Order: sequence, then structure tokens, then C-alpha cells
Amino acid sequence: MTSELLDRALIEEAAKKSGLIWVRGTGGPAARALWHVWHEGAVCLVGDGPGEQPLAGLADGGSAEVTVRSKDKGGRLVTFPATVTELAPGSAEWEATVAELKGKRLNAPDGEEMPARWSRECRVLRLTPAGSVVPLPAGSLAEAPVPTPATTRMPIPAGLPRLLAKRRKKERRG
Repeated sequence: MTSELLDRALIEEAAKKSGLIWVRGTGGPAARALWHVWHEGAVCLVGDGPGEQPLAGLADGGSAEVTVRSKDKGGRLVTFPATVTELAPGSAEWEATVAELKGKRLNAPDGEEMPARWSRECRVLRLTPAGSVVPLPAGSLAEAPVPTPATTRMPIPAGLPRLLAKRRKKERRG
């Protein structure tokens, strides 16, 4: 029982402090980085709508593997299995969860109208820890990046290195 309580405490503390988690749903694509909030004993997510994060592979009643990273170094802190629950829009639990998520959503295009849009177009999920913490792996778990339509920038302008060198020189003098 003590080990289970320590696992829960580790999961909760890590999830509260990290703004980003890695989630792999059952049968879903590779693990994805998702922003979240820790609310009432679970990781809470919003997504699958226009302008929101994709929640591919996460289905109501399914399971997921959640990895929480360190906020400062970005390294893996803890990995745990979770049960996925989709909250019904308008329910008391949905309202409380959305209030927490709304406070953490950065750069929202619609501000105060966000909960209404989430209700119409998005899914709100709770990932409740289920089981003990997964041991840290011995080797690398690096995977190929998820395909994306994003492209890289053009080559840097020829004069940029000189400009940066001048700026560094001024900083050293001042």
C-alpha cells in the first residue's frame, strides 16, 4: 500500500509541475506532446477541435501511457498507465475541468468564448492513473517525428552572423 501511495504522490507532483506530457493512446500513433492540467486526481486535456491539440488514439474507456517530463531539464520523470474518460459537455465535472483548462490555455483566439467552442467542437478528457509507475527504460526510446505539413525556414540571411557578433561585442563592453 505504501508503494502505491508513493507512486500516486510522485505522479501528482510531477504532473502539477510540468506543463507538458507525452501521451500514447492504445492503438494510436507515436506518443504526442500535449499540454494539460492536473485536476482532482487526473491529467485533463482538451483537443480534437480547430486550433486545438490532436488527441488521436485516446478514446473514452480506453487506456493510455502517460510520460511526465521535468519542466527545467525536459527529461523523463515518471511514466504511468492511465484510464481515459471523456467528459460530457455541460456536466458539473466538465465545467470544473474546463475552468482549470481555460486558465492554462495560451494564445487562445477567442478568450471568454473558449468554453462554448470547446463544448461544440472539442473533446475534454481525463486520464486517471491506473496501476503502478512504469520503471524507467535502460536505453533510448527515440522515435521518428510524427509527419507534419510544417516546413523549415529558409537559410539564414548572409549578414546575420555579423549582426549577432556586433551585438555580443557591445554586451561585453557594457
